[in-house]
Amino acid sequence: MAQKELKRELGLFQVTMAGIGYILGAGIYVLIGIASGYAGNAIWLSFLLGSLVAIFTGLSYAELSSMMPRNASEYLYGKRSLGEFFGFFGAFMMTLSAIFASTSVALGFARYFSSLFGINSVVLIAIGLIALLSYINWRSIKGSSNFNIICTFAELSGLIIIIGIALLNGHMVDLTYMPNGLEGVFKGAALVFFAYLGFEGLVKLAEETKEPQKTLPLALVLSIVITSIVYVAVAVSAVSVLDWQALAASKAPLAEVASKVLGNNAFILLSMIALLSTANTVLLGLITSSRGLYGLATEFKKINLFSYVGSKGTPTYAILAVGIIAIIFLFIENISIVAELTNFTVFMTFIMVNLSVIVLRFKEPNAERPFKVPLSIAGIPLLPIFGVLSVLFLIANLESYIIYGGILFSILLVPAYYLFRNK
Repeated sequence: MAQKELKRELGLFQVTMAGIGYILGAGIYVLIGIASGYAGNAIWLSFLLGSLVAIFTGLSYAELSSMMPRNASEYLYGKRSLGEFFGFFGAFMMTLSAIFASTSVALGFARYFSSLFGINSVVLIAIGLIALLSYINWRSIKGSSNFNIICTFAELSGLIIIIGIALLNGHMVDLTYMPNGLEGVFKGAALVFFAYLGFEGLVKLAEETKEPQKTLPLALVLSIVITSIVYVAVAVSAVSVLDWQALAASKAPLAEVASKVLGNNAFILLSMIALLSTANTVLLGLITSSRGLYGLATEFKKINLFSYVGSKGTPTYAILAVGIIAIIFLFIENISIVAELTNFTVFMTFIMVNLSVIVLRFKEPNAERPFKVPLSIAGIPLLPIFGVLSVLFLIANLESYIIYGGILFSILLVPAYYLFRNK
């Protein structure tokens, strides 16, 4: 029986909205409070630093996705530039990071749900969410895209409300106040970088996107720029309405900002929007991780079960496996730990992606590049170098146990590669 192909149904608008929806859904609604405890009123600066790293690496993804518009993205990038092991490493890490992201944001959803309805079973709420969204993921990529568009407009409206409240009722604060100095700002940046995750997931939609060589690079750049502007504006707005200590202590920080000015009805409205926003991010995380596993399975015969495409035109077993793994990690319960685990796995992949651009400029100088990262000296692209350095800087600002645990896990991927590789 012939292998079914994924359906190409997504255009520039849908792919860009997917990027915006995934990026906006997590950090600004869930992590802004935790990060405020690190950076104080300068939380906006943490978001700005995170956006620079996202832009550097996003441009690298744009160039590579224009050269290789396929779902097994990081695998192909690493294999073509640095060798098959690095491709396997990057693809595995990125798939795992999308699962971790879904887990972390599902916990954020459950915290908002708990604050709104007074139900304390956070893990059970998150399990129900992942199960429901895995079903939506399986049903149809187009249906998932439509759900994403609805949620994205809802979450954007919520953030516009926060900005509007600050413009009308905010007070002047010292936006340079850093209770923990620059170290706190850097730690905040290492944490809130989680909020920018999503742009790299767009390349997993390559085989479901129309004209992917043109659409993916443009959607990557648009989604990062738009969300960066929104993030900084919301961060400034939040601390001008609610002091940073109150933000840090809140389970539903942006809902708390709205309720301070507009009362309990605003708390309910923003909590409902936050539920849509975080649910949207979980869905997109499940989509990108299942497509990442699908793409990896098309390259490694020993796990080709996960490349099976069912009657709905979606990768059935990859979706099931990703949902189960995401549920298992829910039992960690601590959002900060899961978010930093996500960041570590992403950072390691981003180093490989930026290096791939540099290596391929010399290894394949004449290869077709519909999109090319600007600014080079003597053939060396500068922005990917900045991408590597900025990612290393953020890794250094993660908690030490996350770094050591991440390095140990990275080492364990060596025997995993030799177990799964094609002989």
